[in-house]
Amino acid sequence: MSAAPAAAWIAFGVLVAVLLAIDLFAHRCVGHDSPRRALAWSAGWIAVAVVFGAGVGATLGAGAAEEFFSAYLLEKSLSVDNLFVFLIVFQTFRIPKEHERRILTWGVIGALVSRAVFIALGASLLARFGFVLDVFAAVLVVTAVKMLRAPAEPKAGGRLERLLRRLPYTESTRGGRFVVREGGRAVATPLLLALLAIELTDIVFAVDSVPAAFAITREPFIIYTSNVFATLGLRSLYVVLARTLEKLRYLRFGLAAVLLLAAAKMVAAHWVHVPPILALGAIAACLGASIVASLAAGAGGSAPTDGASAPIPSIGQAGGLASEEAPPVPEPVRAQ
Repeated sequence: MSAAPAAAWIAFGVLVAVLLAIDLFAHRCVGHDSPRRALAWSAGWIAVAVVFGAGVGATLGAGAAEEFFSAYLLEKSLSVDNLFVFLIVFQTFRIPKEHERRILTWGVIGALVSRAVFIALGASLLARFGFVLDVFAAVLVVTAVKMLRAPAEPKAGGRLERLLRRLPYTESTRGGRFVVREGGRAVATPLLLALLAIELTDIVFAVDSVPAAFAITREPFIIYTSNVFATLGLRSLYVVLARTLEKLRYLRFGLAAVLLLAAAKMVAAHWVHVPPILALGAIAACLGASIVASLAAGAGGSAPTDGASAPIPSIGQAGGLASEEAPPVPEPVRAQ
């Protein structure tokens, strides 16, 4: 049960609807953002989140604001894994750049729905069973340990492959449509397959990222709003970072440290209260150190020998759906 008043939920819903409307209107004639335009939009989404966080502090108190910013930074950092998925899925299905934003827009809308379901379920379970917090902590520890391991070469397989192989498809994007009729039956275009892959892997990401947010606070309003603002800026952030993702070779160590700290905070909550501002500082320190180390290694031209330069394993891959189910997404079967 949320302690936030109904007016706060209504105001948030109206704000998100207005922001999405502005975003869609501004991009109605834009197939693909330039890096400069995407950077401006990404900065704009971050600025909106900061203003919203200030509003949370003004209406719900300074403690709530600290929780919001801590959860937002946590979710924003974990969402970097989504960017790797976007990149691999678009390459696998050969999605033209002018169609990427449309797929990501529907992907974001689907993520907003799935996160709401997971957060509501998590809050309900925590209200009834206190030990669920320890289960969440265990999930985060397992995810962090698998993330620390040098990722092996992924194989195509698993439930995601079997699902996509059941869908008849056509190689043509057909002007950006998701479904077309061919031979008297409906068949999927590569856009629909890419969207399904992104939506399914995002559900897996939520299994880990949502419990991590519960390490910061148990207030559903704070968890969901921070998730939403972290998710809304993903499309622009993807364009900004798409060419530099592989340079962040040590980022996975920072993300693993963040997950381990979140798990430790969950367990410690049985005996001691850890202030949200301390969690915020710890998250920023872990991410900052890993990013600085990555940039320094790249500037020095050093080649790591311990597997640190391997791609970050997706949270879905680390989190337990199946090691093979994370991208690369399998090549689908063409409709006959």
